[in-house]
Parts: sequence; structure tokens; C-alpha cells
Amino acid sequence: MNTDQNVVRNYSLGIALLGALCFLPFLGGVHLFDWDEINFAEISREMLLTGDYARVYIDYQPFWEKPPLFFWFQAAAMKLFGVGEYAARLPNAICGIFSLVVLFRMGHVLGGLRLGLVWTTVYIGSVLPMLYFKSGIIDPVFNLFIFLGLYYFIRAYWRHNAISAPHTLYSSWAYFALGGWFIGLAMLTKGQAAYMIVILTLGVYWIYQRLRLYISIPQFLLFSVSAAFVTLLWFGWETLRNGPFFVSEFVRYQWRLFSTPDAGHKGFPGYHLVVLLVGCFPASLFAIRAFTRASALPDEPSYRLDFRRWMKFLFWTVLVLFSIVQSKIVHYSSLAYFPLTYLAAEQIERLWQQGKAPGRSIRIGLWLVGSLYLVATLALPWLGRSMASWRHLVADPFARGNMEADVHWSGWEMIPGLWLLVVLWVGTRYLRRAQWPQGLGVLFGGVTVFVLLTLGFVIGRVESYSQRAAIEFFSSLKGKDVYASTHGYKSYAHLFYADKQPGLDPRSHDREWLLKGQVDKEVYISTKVHKAHELDSLPDFKRLYEKNGFVFFHRPLLK
Repeated sequence: MNTDQNVVRNYSLGIALLGALCFLPFLGGVHLFDWDEINFAEISREMLLTGDYARVYIDYQPFWEKPPLFFWFQAAAMKLFGVGEYAARLPNAICGIFSLVVLFRMGHVLGGLRLGLVWTTVYIGSVLPMLYFKSGIIDPVFNLFIFLGLYYFIRAYWRHNAISAPHTLYSSWAYFALGGWFIGLAMLTKGQAAYMIVILTLGVYWIYQRLRLYISIPQFLLFSVSAAFVTLLWFGWETLRNGPFFVSEFVRYQWRLFSTPDAGHKGFPGYHLVVLLVGCFPASLFAIRAFTRASALPDEPSYRLDFRRWMKFLFWTVLVLFSIVQSKIVHYSSLAYFPLTYLAAEQIERLWQQGKAPGRSIRIGLWLVGSLYLVATLALPWLGRSMASWRHLVADPFARGNMEADVHWSGWEMIPGLWLLVVLWVGTRYLRRAQWPQGLGVLFGGVTVFVLLTLGFVIGRVESYSQRAAIEFFSSLKGKDVYASTHGYKSYAHLFYADKQPGLDPRSHDREWLLKGQVDKEVYISTKVHKAHELDSLPDFKRLYEKNGFVFFHRPLLK
């Protein structure tokens, strides 16, 4: 092994260790959040209980919104570490470690050791990219598979068109097959949106090429067939085994998600632009330069120019597509984190190489966007301690009830905000002097620590207001032979935290039967305060207690 390979290997191991230190500890420090985290964890828990890993269920009924690959990962983690928050979030933590190493190695191939290190630093040091690997949602794994698929497609295109790039080990055909394989894994993770995103990106590049076929039709077919082969390993088998029900319902759900606001998740057209600007702080401020100024350097390799072009096309494809989609959810645009952080890293690397400081507009932008986080983290402890004095100003009775939660704010919760203030002050001073190693370490390393501090000091307290009363209620029912459900709002908490078992009366899925039918077990119901009167009016139900905007009821088994 030559010296360069040893260096890359050693850095890869160091980055993997850094990722493990950032992502693995304290994954179970706070309850899973409704809906997505609890929904996905419940699917995986039911896989373990039923022993049916071939089909996706929620509440022991077929669930057609997602394919099974991510749930296989979660179920494996639960098998090893037990059912709980840590295991539910572990696949994304491992994905985060792997992603950092992948970005470092890609950056090293494209621009050398410094670009690889800068890209990795920029990614882990931006708020949402860092935060998502501490979650139990599907998107981090889904996005990594898509990005790998597109990357190998690009490598195949370079090989086919004799664009010389380092570390080209295989034929274009092998790269096309490998790229398709990863897209197939992405489709097994979250669906055909993976293929659609890639095809749209390829289409944008085709338009850029003035409608010239930049790869051959057989090569494109190989890429697509490879993706379809992986996908059909499950979709095809599911159809043969159970008929077209899942596939047809899945397609309908995807169209409904695209064409209508799902579950009330509405937003304005520029929603995802704001999410990426604020959520990918501070990388987003550096990436803006890539879209506003020509950034080519003399003698820059053609593959670097082309990869930058691909990253811009991928970024705009994701942004425009999910701006059109009617459902607006923060993580829908999370695939854009990869191209955005690459473009930011490239701009930083170029300024560093030229010995230039970032422009005044970038430094002002860092303070403007950073101030949003400063205000939020510094104000929260004060707002929490004075909640009683302004609770009466809130009209919504449920929100007002949430604010009644007994949450202790000591004042130490300001530490993340104070830390970020120091990071911005010191980091921008270094950057203004073009001291890039120190500036990057302080700014992006400091934001990484800021996210971890915020998770430790703040997130648990926020969860106390939003859902903890309901989760504690359902957790108290675990191991009891009862029915648990909700009334007037959608949740998966009663399934996961009350540990619902298979084999119960099928009528337990029917809330009307639980409310008024001839039940064979006691029934426990959680509702929100403004819906409580509906259960108060039912003669069999007894109000147990009210807490933090939730009201809990019991229906005894009548003799």
C-alpha cells in the first residue's frame, strides 16, 4: 500500500471515529417523536413480533406508504439492542458515520486531501445535516443511496466520454450497473421517488447538453435495469405473493403526497429555500457564492468543472421538485444537503488556496442567520420560566395546556446559545484574516458542538411540552392486557409505547367499537382537551386525569 493510500485510510478511520463520537452517544435520551419516528419504529417492532419481514405493517395491518429496507435495518438494531429509542435511531447514526467517510473519499478523489476534509467538516458542521443522523427517520439512508447512485452514474459518464478522472478503476458499464444498484436500494428504502429525482437530474443535464445523448441508450438501460432488478427483489416478490394491492396503493399514496398537502403539511412556495438557507447554516452562506459567481480556476480539471455542474443541477432539481410538491415537510429537501455542502466546501477550498478571506456579505450572513439560532436558544429558558405569565394570551386550548407542563428551566439551557455566540465571534475573526484552518475548526466544529449541546439541554424540555404526557400515559399501560388508543388526533405512540401485541380482536382497529361496542378488554383513551367533551358524553367512560393539554379516559370492562 503506497503512502497516499495509507493517509486516506488513516483519515477515513479518524473520520469514522469522529462520526461515532458525534452520532452514537445518547440516541435514546429523549422519546421518539410523533409521527415519523414512532411510525417507523413501530413498523420495525411489529416485524419482530410477527416474524414477517417480507411485508410492512402498522397496527398489524398492511401499510403501503413505505417499502421495507429501512425497517429491516431498524428491526436488526432492535434485535441486538432491544426495542427502544436507541435502536430506532441507530441505523441513521451508522449511516452518518458511513456518509462522512464517503464524502471524505469522494472529495479526495475530486480535489485531493484538503477538499475531502473540508467537505466532511462542512457537512458535519451544519445544523440539519448533523441533526438528522441523530434521528429515526428514513431520509438519511434514502439520500445516501441516491447520492451514491448518481455519483457512480457520473463516473460512468466520465469513463464513457473519456473524461479523465482519478481512481477510475472499472469500465463505464460496471459503473452504470453499480449506480443503478444504489438507486434500486434507495427505491427499496422509500420508493420510486429516488429514480424520478435522478432521471430529472439527468434530464436537466441533457438539456444543458442541447439534447445530445451523452451516454448510449444501452448504457442507460443497464442503469435502469440494474435499479429495477434490485427493486423487484421485493416489489416483484410482494406482487407475486400477495397480488398488486401494495404496489397500487403505494402508487396512489405517492401521487396524493405530490398533488395534495398531506396531513395538513402545507407551506409557501419558497418553504424549502428557507429551510436550506437556515437549516444548513453555516454551509449555506458559503454555497451561495457558487450560484452567484464564476468559480473556475485556471487549469482546473474538466471533471471538477463537470462535477460542480452536476451538483448544481441536483440541488435545483431537488429544490424545484419539492417546492412543487404540495406537502411541505422539512426533510423532503434533505437530499440537497449533499450538493449544497459540496459547493460550499469547494468555495471554501478555493478561497483557502488563494489566501483570500470570505467576502463581507458572507460574514454578515453568518451573523444574520446565526442570530436566529442565538435568539431561539437564549430566549427559550426565559420563555420557559415565564410561561405562566403569558399563557393566557394563547387562544388554542391544547397549546395552552401544553404550556402548563411542569418543566424546570434552570438557566443553564442558555449554554448552547452562549457557546454559539463565542463560535461566531471567534470563527468570523479568524475567517476575516483568511486563517482558514482555525476558522473552519472553530465555526463548523463549533456548530457541531452547538447541535449536540442543544440536543442535551433543550430538546428534552421541548418534548415535555409537546408529547411527553401522552407517552408517559401509554408507557404505563405496557404489559397490561388492555386496548389503548387516541381520539380526535392521529398518533402512533399508543402502539409503540403501550407495546400493542398481535392477535387482538380485529375490531380493535375500529375506534367506534372501542368507544361504544361490546369490548372484551378495558379501554384507555388519550384525547386533546378540546375533544374531551366527546368522551365525557359517553356513559361508559371515566375521566382519569388531565395533563399538559391531554385528557385521559378509561372504559372499564362491564360485567
